[in-house]
Amino acid sequence: MMDEHTPDAASEDEPVVHDGPALPGFEAPEPALDAGYQVLARKYRPQNFEDLIGQEPMVRTLTNAFASGRIAHAYMLTGVRGVGKTTTARLIARALNYETDSADAPSINLDPPGRHCEAIAKSSHVDVMEMDAASRTGVGDIREILEGVRYSPVSARYKVYIIDEVHMLSTSAFNALLKTLEEPPAHVKFIFATTEIRKVPVTVLSRCQRFDLKRIDRDVLTEHLANICEKENADVERDGLTAIARAAEGSVRDALSLLDQAIVQADGDGPVTGEQVRDMLGLADRTRVLDLLEAALEARAKDALEELRHQYDAGADPQVVMRDVLDHLHNLSRIKAVGPEADLGEAADTVARLVKLAEPRSLGALSRLWKLALTGLDDVRAAPDPVGAAEMAIIRLMAGAAMPSPEDAARVLAGGSREPPSPADPAASDGGDNPPAPQASAESATSAEAPAAPAGPGDLDALIALIDDRRDIALKLDVERYVRPVSFRPGAVSFEPAEGAPANLGGRLSTFLTEATGERWLVDASAKRGGETLNERRKREHEKRMAEIMRDPAMVKAMTVFPGAELLSVEEPAQPASDDAQRDEGAAPRQERS
Repeated sequence: MMDEHTPDAASEDEPVVHDGPALPGFEAPEPALDAGYQVLARKYRPQNFEDLIGQEPMVRTLTNAFASGRIAHAYMLTGVRGVGKTTTARLIARALNYETDSADAPSINLDPPGRHCEAIAKSSHVDVMEMDAASRTGVGDIREILEGVRYSPVSARYKVYIIDEVHMLSTSAFNALLKTLEEPPAHVKFIFATTEIRKVPVTVLSRCQRFDLKRIDRDVLTEHLANICEKENADVERDGLTAIARAAEGSVRDALSLLDQAIVQADGDGPVTGEQVRDMLGLADRTRVLDLLEAALEARAKDALEELRHQYDAGADPQVVMRDVLDHLHNLSRIKAVGPEADLGEAADTVARLVKLAEPRSLGALSRLWKLALTGLDDVRAAPDPVGAAEMAIIRLMAGAAMPSPEDAARVLAGGSREPPSPADPAASDGGDNPPAPQASAESATSAEAPAAPAGPGDLDALIALIDDRRDIALKLDVERYVRPVSFRPGAVSFEPAEGAPANLGGRLSTFLTEATGERWLVDASAKRGGETLNERRKREHEKRMAEIMRDPAMVKAMTVFPGAELLSVEEPAQPASDDAQRDEGAAPRQERS
């Protein structure tokens, strides 16, 4: 029995609230922290089609379809993670079931919100079922849906089934869905979403109206982040927002999640700087990456490798560094193709550096360097030591930048100059009343103006002569047997190693040339399609010479007179001494033996 002075018993679910002062011995409870904070990705989820950014083609198609009454019974939404597939599916479900006091028809215009909009947006509407195919993949799960298809909606206009990650359904589940998907009841609509459109059977795709939600452009996403910062009273520097948009790779959800993390990086009342954002993301400063690329393209190996190591020690991810190298090479190619006015979305000083870096290089060379960097990125992803793989990728870039283009190599092999003569060059004139100046004078003037080329061998024979002069017998034998030359340039040698070549041949050759000339030499031992080794050339020339001698009439007659005789050696007659021969001290008659 309850005492008349006892207050009504409170239920266990309702706490007793004391309106008076705090009881003796108890402190008044502090205000509870705001437990209703929503992350930005949820807070700024689009509430209508106008809020969708970067998806104008899809919105235009749906608008026209709804206005004309040509509403499909199944939609397939595809795109990368975080691009808005699930949000768009809910918006379509709201549009299909839009109903207000003044409107009772499907509508893309969701303002003001309809009777069913709030429940659908919260995934709590009885007639809009959402299913995650990643966790419910079997035919039994689909049969549950098909059982419910027969029944009319409870309160909405359409019964809508949203199936996320639909590519995860089993083959039997897809087969069970096909018949209903082809001829659904008039009150049923299907909306599918997937990140792996290629895994969806074509029989399902052919029964759906497909929308490809594209990645959001970097500039558009950056502007979107800036607008949200303004609404949140957050101060994040523009280059920090650009770094977030770049790291998100077109995903709005990823960008907002990163922005949530970046906003709390501020020190006191100051803004969040770009450097703080890059540190948070583990990114290297793109200006420093440009320093790295510049050093690599100019064959400053020590500077390039030290810069890469400094960035890694500062927390930069080697994969991100290589992606930024690819971005810069892409921008260089765009500048070369379009000109300095190409829209790169970079700071003015960065564009100026890129223009200067692109100027001396051909579009073909930049394309090949981009391909080398792309291969390097794949190596970094797969390597057990990512920074080591990144260093090797930078070294290959240096080797690639030092190699001549196929066009230049063809001109050099043909005996021409590296660059074709300019039509404006008087020396290129082939006629007329005013013949060009004497060639010797032009060459003398050019030689006087051009800087002296670095000392070093210009071909394989000169290399052998240099090694022979230094009496490095082991290196000479290896070069003669295993070096298939590709190109010789001042400061750079490229060759294809023949079968059985020592693994350290390139390094030994680089060390030798550096010591012999006093200048740094870059040796690329990974080239393809090299020429003959010196031994192969000597063998070919010997066989050719022996064949010529065997066809000589005197030799044919001698072989007839002496059947079974063999030609053992050939001694060439001494040639009259020319000016060059007189300068070549100790020249001996050539002798060949079989």
